[in-house]
Amino acid sequence: MSDSARIVIVGGGVIGLGIAYHLAKLGAEDVLLIERNQLTSGTSWHAAGIVGPLRASLKLTQLASYATELLPRLEAESGQSTGYRQTGGFWLASTADRMIELRRIAAIGEMAGLEAGMLSPDEVAERAPFLRCDDLAGALWVEKDGQANPVDICMAYAKAARAGGVRIREGVSCIDIETRNGAVQGLRLSSGETLRCETVVNCTGAWGRAVGALAGVPVPLQAVQHMYVVTEPMPVLPDPLPIVRDLDNGIYLKGDVGKLVLGGFEPHAKVWDAEGSDGDRPFLELPEDWEQFEPFMTAGLNRVPALAEAGIQHFMNGPESFTPDSKQLMGESPFLRGFFVAAGFNSIGMMSSAGVGKAMAEWIVAGEAPMDLWDLDIARFDRAAAARPYLSVRMEEAVGDVFAMHWPFKQPQAGRGVRRTALHDPLAEAGAIFGAPAGWERPMWFAGNGQDGALCYSYGSQCWWAAAAREVTALRDRVALFDLSPFTKIDVGGRDALALLQQLCANDVDLPFDSCVYTQMLNRRGGIEADVTVTRRGERDFRVVSGAATRWKDMAWITCQRDRFSFQAWVLDATSAEAVIGVMGPESRRLLQSLTDADLSPEAFPFATSRRIALGMAEVRATRVSFVGELGWELYIPTEFAAGVYEALLAAGASFDLAHAGLFALDSCRLEKGFRHWGHDIGPDDTPLEAGLRFAVAWDKPSGFIGRDALLRQEQTGLARRLLLFAVEEGEPLLLHEEPIYRDGTIVGRTTSGGRGFRVGRSLCLGSVVCERGMAKSDLLAGGYEIGVAGERFPLRALARAPYDPAGARMRS
Repeated sequence: MSDSARIVIVGGGVIGLGIAYHLAKLGAEDVLLIERNQLTSGTSWHAAGIVGPLRASLKLTQLASYATELLPRLEAESGQSTGYRQTGGFWLASTADRMIELRRIAAIGEMAGLEAGMLSPDEVAERAPFLRCDDLAGALWVEKDGQANPVDICMAYAKAARAGGVRIREGVSCIDIETRNGAVQGLRLSSGETLRCETVVNCTGAWGRAVGALAGVPVPLQAVQHMYVVTEPMPVLPDPLPIVRDLDNGIYLKGDVGKLVLGGFEPHAKVWDAEGSDGDRPFLELPEDWEQFEPFMTAGLNRVPALAEAGIQHFMNGPESFTPDSKQLMGESPFLRGFFVAAGFNSIGMMSSAGVGKAMAEWIVAGEAPMDLWDLDIARFDRAAAARPYLSVRMEEAVGDVFAMHWPFKQPQAGRGVRRTALHDPLAEAGAIFGAPAGWERPMWFAGNGQDGALCYSYGSQCWWAAAAREVTALRDRVALFDLSPFTKIDVGGRDALALLQQLCANDVDLPFDSCVYTQMLNRRGGIEADVTVTRRGERDFRVVSGAATRWKDMAWITCQRDRFSFQAWVLDATSAEAVIGVMGPESRRLLQSLTDADLSPEAFPFATSRRIALGMAEVRATRVSFVGELGWELYIPTEFAAGVYEALLAAGASFDLAHAGLFALDSCRLEKGFRHWGHDIGPDDTPLEAGLRFAVAWDKPSGFIGRDALLRQEQTGLARRLLLFAVEEGEPLLLHEEPIYRDGTIVGRTTSGGRGFRVGRSLCLGSVVCERGMAKSDLLAGGYEIGVAGERFPLRALARAPYDPAGARMRS
């Protein structure tokens, strides 16, 4: 080896330099950043330079807000101007529905401590006389919106990073990445050198997919042509010019030394091949495309009438990378240890560089994300998401989604039908209305007699409520069938399988054979990295089941901890090998008993039992658990037998008035039981104690478990927040998540998930609320609570117990 570095950052744009700067601040040693051309020469140099701290969720807002703190400090620290300037900004709405969306976003600003308020069209016109406002419904004003110079920010990061010991080399590219035993070993450079390294950080933006391919790592992003124009000076514009986002027309406006910058996010973006003939050119500008830009120009002329008298000084068309779900990629790949990605920023890389740089640096150094970043974690995608045909199709709407209406329960349209379960076609014949959560085609609900057959978006009553209520009624009174095939199924076996899972799981998994237990896997902070059911099938044979979305994250977590502790165990993904059918409801035992000789009585097959049984003409593993709070079984079926088992259930189910049920019904039922959902109600920032899951912690396991010390410390200091279940006392507001919770008039928390409880006839939500350390839960429940929904407040009642069958008698019957 002619050279080495512990950490190599590939890409000298604003993201790579932001990470380099923060690694230096953490004291990380032996850090090298390489750039194949010149710093900023990829896409950073032509970024629009908007700094917007308010995002669509509280976590993302906290991440983005750090820029308003760092950029002024960075300028003073490095001696390099960043061009940062606070201007304030308008988020314009042309429809009543958009105003509801903005009121919800304003509530996130309130929770984050940002000045964000709603304005009438007249108030917008008074503050911004250069805008046409007679076609507006209103606007959101964000005081801390601003702008900066992307190139200057990059130079400031670079200067401060060098001062902190980071090496930066320009004019050299990565041409290969060497791996061994599932981990990064080094990389080869265009200079002919081979570097030994422990960590590679892919910050190559539009070229991120190609760099990932060098290591066999899928990086699902696609470059598109992204355009804006810069006018001649316009004296009519104020100084500073507030940032303007005209969301319903897909455009943004900002100032540039007296000139106007106009850009947009089109619904049919043009894909650009970053690996094509132009891909290596620094400071690349693509040809002007006025036909593609024409709708934005028309929208700009409508919004700023003075634009009609201004000349166009420059038409910028440059590459920008977008991801399939319009959220960036961050974190360590679940497919290769030591390979981190920070790319695909969907045109917000410059404003993200501060928070992302800090979070990524801490992630790399500590080996764990410093906060819950699951929404952005690259582990949310699998290999199929990086396929070129899929990415190209997804760009038809992914770019436009940035400014499109972010409807509740919105489902993608482009790139559908990619991943289907073995039961997809018969479920479609049964009236399934499909969505695509986690990329799987799944029934959201079932249309009845030609009704409820389309997903119509709304911020009020949902078009599927009647269908979900029918399904829940059938589930409560008779029996219903769910397709649960997308469940993540991970098999763990071998000599140290039990020891590995005992270290990973907070609960005791040293179980009798053919039984299961609910447990969490924790990080060293005590936060919940995975929420799973573990079934012991034999002495050295276990099945771990979790939600569909966390398949690759959970696989990576288990395998990484196995290697960290040097356990001798194999870990296999069995998700696609088996279909899962949930048969739930008070008649589920009689239905299944009619198809099997196995004894399903309460005495012979109690709750939390899992056995192989003959069912119809197939052998299945039947596990008696329930996420809906009713008597029921999950049937794990080899995929090739799934259709036959389904048909047998359908035929026998006719005598029991068997119904189909979808995910909306399932979610309603789990809320009525207060069951937590990982990724919403619980995650890496939440401990089992805070989440109300103390019952799932086996404190005295001889081997202990990861996170136990953190939980013991929390036991001693007391809880500073708790997850509570609430019921809305009056009205039926649409509850989602991220709504503020008030106690005696003061914000004390936020909802984590919410919805209609059809069995109990009321709106419910789970919410995380702060409390004084050591405060008794009974005192916390006694407060006077309200929830804020799109600017309105509704009285809430904190519930001491789940409102439906709180003792769990029905599912244990």
